Amino acid sequence: MGVSITDTNLYVLNMTRRMTFHFGNVHVAEGPQILLELTADVDGVRETGLSMGALAPMWFHKNPDMGMEEGVADMVTVFEAACDHAESADAEPTVFDAWWSLYDAVGDWAADTPHPPLLWSYGVSLVEQALIDAFCRATDTAFPDAVHENTLGIDLGRIYDDLDGVEPTDLLPDSPTRSIAVRHTVGLSDPLVPADVEPADRLDDGLPQTLSDYVEQQGVAHFKIKLAADEGDADRLRRIHTLLSDSSLSHYAFTLDANEQYGSVGEFREQWETMQADANLDSFLDNLLYVEQPLSRDEAFSDETRRVFAEWADHPPVIIDESDDHVTSLATALDCGYAGTSHKNCKGVFKGIANRCLIEHRRRTDGNREYLMSGEDLTTLGPVELQEDLAVMATLGMDHVERNGHHYYRGLSMLPTEVQDNVLDAHDDLYRRHEDGFPTLDIRDGRIRIDSVLAAPFGHDVDLSATRFTPIENWRVESIYQ
Repeated sequence: MGVSITDTNLYVLNMTRRMTFHFGNVHVAEGPQILLELTADVDGVRETGLSMGALAPMWFHKNPDMGMEEGVADMVTVFEAACDHAESADAEPTVFDAWWSLYDAVGDWAADTPHPPLLWSYGVSLVEQALIDAFCRATDTAFPDAVHENTLGIDLGRIYDDLDGVEPTDLLPDSPTRSIAVRHTVGLSDPLVPADVEPADRLDDGLPQTLSDYVEQQGVAHFKIKLAADEGDADRLRRIHTLLSDSSLSHYAFTLDANEQYGSVGEFREQWETMQADANLDSFLDNLLYVEQPLSRDEAFSDETRRVFAEWADHPPVIIDESDDHVTSLATALDCGYAGTSHKNCKGVFKGIANRCLIEHRRRTDGNREYLMSGEDLTTLGPVELQEDLAVMATLGMDHVERNGHHYYRGLSMLPTEVQDNVLDAHDDLYRRHEDGFPTLDIRDGRIRIDSVLAAPFGHDVDLSATRFTPIENWRVESIYQ
């Protein structure tokens, strides 16, 4: 018996963002989404599971010379390879065993290709998420229960020796978070106030456009502010400080994300200490939670980085994100002086659970350091990916999560009307019907409610027909511009 994957089908939905998103030096307007429909046999019960993800290659490659079409084609190649390996794999005793076997197989395949680990592991995770969805449906189990009861077969000791013999329920919160604060992304090209928007660029789509709009209309009080790692950062942070200080918010908190923009840890320290010495930023930086991935993947774990973190007594909490490209990267980061890592489903659900458990284990056994894990977002959208992501975030105990995908799109207006109606029926706490009819996140006082997410098998309870998407074999990369 056990668990096996019998069939996989990939589909694509081309979408256009309402605002461009800034990945490093690249502005992206296109937003194709990939859908995986997977059929699994779970102890003799056949069930279908879904997963979705963004075809956003710039975050995985960070190659300014790579075009969108080339990057998307690379991602599709990886997803197809992961699906092929999944279908050809033998049955495994548990879902965790099936994931572990697939991770090894795809990693071996990718070793002879130029695909970076962050990308090929995304292919594994797309299959992993759909398989978890199928398992939860086949066993009529909600995801938090499947984790705490460990019917998924999660073996933490196989990932980290420190966790040998430990069950996830021993280290995870007793109950999932039921209301999560939105940590609003402030991209490098995002307007802060209405005056920043040229008349020709003003959106008349019934949704907020500027940072001040989100604060005033949705009460957002958590922010993720992108850094360019140049002298313009300080002035931009001063503007944000003024905006938030003059707003109606009684309190706020923020994180800084450099997306690998600093060439060395020395450059990062120099700019940080300059900003710390700026009297106009002093009270603003008191609200900082952590800095995310300031260094490139090549420099993140260097001997120089390790040395500087060791001697820099008052450095801010720093976590990795893009450097979290192997299943045990967190342990390497902690040894190097980082405070922790981020979780995104695209980096792996079981990996994220193991990381959260290792963080909690270190907290309990080492009170001399700060350990933390964040919830981040790679343009995560409904009606499947967002809810699966939130189900994991809530189970990990996240109180605030970056939610950037939704505000670069006009809600779920790109989906067929019947799907939009189904989303509103199934998740009327997470979504509301916009005045123009489409579902959009229901953010109140800066938070979203997710009871329906936690009650669903794996986050979503939506009847989504794959026939509304283009089969991968009929889809062409250049169609994203049409």
